[in-house]
Order: sequence, then structure tokens, then C-alpha cells
Amino acid sequence: MIARAAFIEEVERKAACGNVSSGIDLIATYSGARCYLVARYDHYSDRHHDFILTSNWPFDLVRSLGAALVDAQARTSEVARCLQSFEPRFEDIDTELIDFPDDLSPRVCLLPYNAGKARLLLALLFAEDAFISHDRLRDAAIAASYQAAHFTDLTQTGDVLSDLTDREIECLSWIGEGKTSDEIALIIGISRNTVNNYITSIMNKTGAKTRSEAVAFAVRQRII
Repeated sequence: MIARAAFIEEVERKAACGNVSSGIDLIATYSGARCYLVARYDHYSDRHHDFILTSNWPFDLVRSLGAALVDAQARTSEVARCLQSFEPRFEDIDTELIDFPDDLSPRVCLLPYNAGKARLLLALLFAEDAFISHDRLRDAAIAASYQAAHFTDLTQTGDVLSDLTDREIECLSWIGEGKTSDEIALIIGISRNTVNNYITSIMNKTGAKTRSEAVAFAVRQRII
């Protein structure tokens, strides 16, 4: 296994080289994992796989399991996300529903971490007989956060935020206050249909499925 001191030095070198997959491969190896998947769950949308930043999972497994794991993480409360950051947790995979490789343990380790305002998830798969160290998993999450900070094209939020108009942000703020479309229309002096059009636009731009998800996204990104 890689010594901790050597791991730290190598993580710094990999981050400077600018190769995301190479750095994550090192981090996964240090933790003892066989396979990794990195996703950004604050931009999650089930219409695409764009939320997956890098992975060496088998493709069929990414398609059948990756989206479900990220969706579950995206639906946790903001308080839970803060408490869970950098803390590993394990979930059992139902191998009767998913075609799962025989040489891997049907337990996935989930490591949520932050890079600036971006919320990311490192999902690790281990061999059946792998030795798993809690300390190494926490080191892995911190190293993944450090590495992600060097790739602003993956973690920046400006593109999404700049797409929201002032009127859309205003509507989003009132939704956060618990106001209905009729109430928002009355407050800001526009029609109910126009409010609903703004809300539809907000959800399309943020990838949210519900108004609550749109508000949660806005809170995480400090829009409101």
C-alpha cells in the first residue's frame, strides 16, 4: 500500500499535471478500491450523464447504478450534506436487480466532499477481500477535494448562475419564502402564467425536478 507521506506528495504532483482521472486513480488506489466514480450532485439531472465527471466503473454499472446513487445524494437535506462531508458510508447493492461483477464486493462506499461551492461524490467499489481503512477513506475524500479545486472547469458555478435572469431569481426567492404562483404574481405585479414560465425556465436551467429542489440548489449556490 502507498505510504501516507508518499501519497500526499503524489497527489500534489497529479493535481499540478492537470489530469483528473490520473489523480482519482491514485486516490482510489490509496484507499484500496478497485473502481471509482466521481459525480457532481448539485448539478444532477436524470436526463443526461453529464453529472459524472470521471469513472472507471463498467459502463453498464454506471448506467444502472450511478444515476440512482447521485440522485439519492442530491435529495438529502443541506444539514445532512454538511454533516456527511468527508465521512464515508456504505450502501449494499441489490445484485438481483443489477448485473454486478462477481469479483467486486456488492457494497459501495460513498464519500461526499466539497470543492469551493461545488458538491461532489466519490463512489468506490472494492474487491471482496479488500482491507478497508476509515482513516484512508477520509484521506481520500480530502485529497479528492484538494484535486478538484485545481479543475475550475468542473467545479465553477458561474455558467448556471449567469443564465438566471433577475426576474427568475426574484421568483425563486419568493418560492423560498413559501409563496404560491398566485401570491408571487400579486407581489411582483405580473400574471400567474408569466410566473409559471419563469419557474419552468429556472428548473430547466438548474436541472431541478421540483420547486423545492430549485430552492435547495439556489441556497447551496448562495443565489438566495
